[in-house]
Amino acid sequence: MTAFMIQAPGTECSILEKPENPEVKLNVSEMIRYWKYPVEEYEVETEDSYILTLVRIPYGRMGNNLSAQRPVVFLQHGLLATATSWVSNLPNNSLGFILADEGFDVWMGNSRGCTYSLKHAFLSTNSTQYWAFSFDEMARYDLPASIDYVVKKTGQKIYYVGHSQGTIIGFLAFSTLPKLAQQIKTFFALGPALSIKYMRSIPFILLFQLPLPSLKYLLGDKDFLPETVLNKYLATKVCDNEAIGVLCGNIIFSLTGFDPKNLNMSRIDVYASHNPAGTSVQNIVHFYQGYHEIQEILRAYDWGSPKENLAHYNQPFPPTYNLSTMKVPTVLWSGLRDLLADPVDVSLLVPQIPNVIYHKIISEYDHLAFIFGTDAPQRIYNEIIRMIKETP
Repeated sequence: MTAFMIQAPGTECSILEKPENPEVKLNVSEMIRYWKYPVEEYEVETEDSYILTLVRIPYGRMGNNLSAQRPVVFLQHGLLATATSWVSNLPNNSLGFILADEGFDVWMGNSRGCTYSLKHAFLSTNSTQYWAFSFDEMARYDLPASIDYVVKKTGQKIYYVGHSQGTIIGFLAFSTLPKLAQQIKTFFALGPALSIKYMRSIPFILLFQLPLPSLKYLLGDKDFLPETVLNKYLATKVCDNEAIGVLCGNIIFSLTGFDPKNLNMSRIDVYASHNPAGTSVQNIVHFYQGYHEIQEILRAYDWGSPKENLAHYNQPFPPTYNLSTMKVPTVLWSGLRDLLADPVDVSLLVPQIPNVIYHKIISEYDHLAFIFGTDAPQRIYNEIIRMIKETP
C-alpha cells in the first residue's frame, strides 16, 4: 500500500521510471531462450501422482564441445520459489547460466505446488487433498522422481545444489533414501536449513505467534502466496520506479531480508514478477511446528492426532529426522545476516552432517544473496565449479 501511495502522484516520479526488463512477462523457459541458451522441459510424475516440471540447459551459448559428456548439476530452489531463482540475474551472475557456460549439463527442479508444478494425475488444485503436503513429500517423492529421471536420461550421477528449502529436502532425502544418496556425487548447500527454531524473519515470527487453529483459519487449507497477476502488476507499475525500488525490495523480500548493496537493483522487477511462487499451507504449518518444537530437532509433519500419525507413520507421534546415515560429501555456505537459516540453527546443523568437506561462513550474506547476490559468482559459484572439476 505504501508503494501504491508513493506511485500515485505519477508526475513527480515519472522521470525516474526505468525500462522494464523483458523477463518480467516471460516464463522460465522463455527467460532462458531470451539470453540465447538452449532449453528443454520435461514432465515427471511422482509416486503419489504429482506432475513436476524439470527445466534443462543442456549446454552453454558456445556449445561446450557437444560431443563430450558434460557433468550433470541439479539445482533445487527454496521456499516460495521456482527454477527462475537460478536464471533471474544476467548470464554472468546467474548460477544456471554460469554452469552451462562452464561446460555442465544443468537441470533445475520445481517442487510441487509452485508455479511450474501444479499438475496432478487426477487431483485438482481446487481440492484440499491436492494441497495436503509439506517438505516431507518433496523429500520422499519429488526429489527421487526428479533425480531418478535425470540420472536415467544422462547416464550419470549428479552434483546437487540446493538453496534454503532445497537443502532441507536434500538432507531429508539423502539421509532416508540410501539408493538415492548413492546417485549424488556432492551436495552443495546454500543457506542450509534444517531446524528453524532460531530464525529471525519478523513476518514469519509474527505469523507463528498465532495459535495453530488461528493460523489455519487465517491461511485456509490450500495454497500459500502463489504467483498471481499482482506479482506482474507490482513489478511493472510500481517496482519499475527507481525512487521506490529499495522500498519494493524491502516489501518483496521482507520474509528473508534485503541488502540493496549486493543486488542488481535494475532487476527488482524480475524478482518481483516471479516471487513468491507458492507452496501449500500445510508446508507452512510444518515450518510452524518446527519453530515451536521444544527440542532442537526436526520431526516429520504432525497430522494433529495420534490416530492420524499412526496411519501415516505406524506410531502415534511424528518420527524425528536423523542425518547420521547421510554419507554424501557435503559443502555448505551460510550467512551471518540470514534471517531464515539463522547462524544458530546452522551451528546446530553442521555437527549432525557426517561428511562435511567444507563450510564457508559469509558474514554479510542474507538468505537471498546466495542466488541473487552480485558477488555470488566470486564468493560461491567459482568455488562450486572448481570443486566439481577437481572431483575424481
